[in-house]
Amino acid sequence: MADFSACPICNLRVLTSELERHANSHFDDEDIDKDFELAQQIALDLACTPSSPPYIPVDDDMQCETSSRKDRECSILKYEAKNCNHGGKDIDEKARILSSVYLNETRPQIGQGLMDLLKNCLELETEKTTTILCVNVDHFQSSHSEDFGWGCGWRNIQMLSSHLLKQRQEAREVLYGGSGFVPDIPSLQRWLEIAWKRGFDKQGSEDFDRAIYGKRNWIGTTECATLFRSFGLRARIVDFVSREIDIRSSGVGKCVGNMTPQVYGPMDGYLSKGKNSVSKAVPISYDVKAKPKVQQALIDWVWNYFSDNKSRKYGNHGILVSQKAPLYFQHDGHSRTIVGIQMKCQRNGPMQYNLLILDPGHTTESLAKSLKGNFGWQKLIKRGVHTLKKPLYQLCFLDPGIASGEEIESLKNLHSIRVEASS
Repeated sequence: MADFSACPICNLRVLTSELERHANSHFDDEDIDKDFELAQQIALDLACTPSSPPYIPVDDDMQCETSSRKDRECSILKYEAKNCNHGGKDIDEKARILSSVYLNETRPQIGQGLMDLLKNCLELETEKTTTILCVNVDHFQSSHSEDFGWGCGWRNIQMLSSHLLKQRQEAREVLYGGSGFVPDIPSLQRWLEIAWKRGFDKQGSEDFDRAIYGKRNWIGTTECATLFRSFGLRARIVDFVSREIDIRSSGVGKCVGNMTPQVYGPMDGYLSKGKNSVSKAVPISYDVKAKPKVQQALIDWVWNYFSDNKSRKYGNHGILVSQKAPLYFQHDGHSRTIVGIQMKCQRNGPMQYNLLILDPGHTTESLAKSLKGNFGWQKLIKRGVHTLKKPLYQLCFLDPGIASGEEIESLKNLHSIRVEASS
């Protein structure tokens, strides 16, 4: 019986005796590549060979997770062995290979979907409210052993990706080479580098020296938009800024005359090194004599974003299911994912709003437990206007459809919509 093996480059099953010749055919210079691959394979074998550390008892789940992570790290090294230092290798080929390396992000299994659990809890509330909610969004938590303290941006990209892959067929066909799964953080970092090499946000890539794989840099809305735009998705950025912001008093930014505020701080790449100067100020329909606060402007924008004619009613408690994608929500020091908004009617008073947020800093299991028990989930998910205390906020949102042709070229240059409000 013939012996077949899978090609490590294209996953095609070929005769084992022909595997080496087939694999080498993917490269331009056979002899150089064979020497290179041999050297890389020796290094790979050494890296993937387990050492002999002192024995530490572990439970089965921890041992399985450690083994899985080791396998994934070895797969990453295999990818590098096939792609590093091949100057003539085409960017599209690198993307194709990356999409074939199955490094999807693992998540705790909670049974029923998190958004379904949230809808059930909202249905049980007794107060008179109207809620608009996304569907099909998975929660991705930061891991203490992997990305705690710096990976929230990547986790939010994963949350948005989970929705796009489930909810938008056209996005599923183009995202991550059509692989159909949410990549892990190292793979996302590689995809971002590919976006930069394709010319998306060249200015922003310089903040990271055009390389981010293996780094623990904070990222923000710029990197989120750049990544999605590289697949043809119409990712946009909107800034919510205080007109009175002053770097001399706040240490955050400055405003000179009618110029766009220049923002300095760790918020994200888009708000560093003067990049915000490309923002386009747009008028908003508020009375000049009663400018809303930044926080209220943000709330109003989110409500209008999720409110559309395509929303459908769920249950009998004022819950509307929106077809809109969740929002990447950024402020100084952290980012989260907005999956909906709730409006509560009050007697003889203004409407009260709550953003519905998934925070990568929370564990998926704690969120699921609180929702299944209908206890304590409000503190984890609901965020009222009074909790929004930052002078600057950013959102990344995705318009429907896939760009092509000249529009793809226009997406390579990032601009933000700027909403000014009083502080």
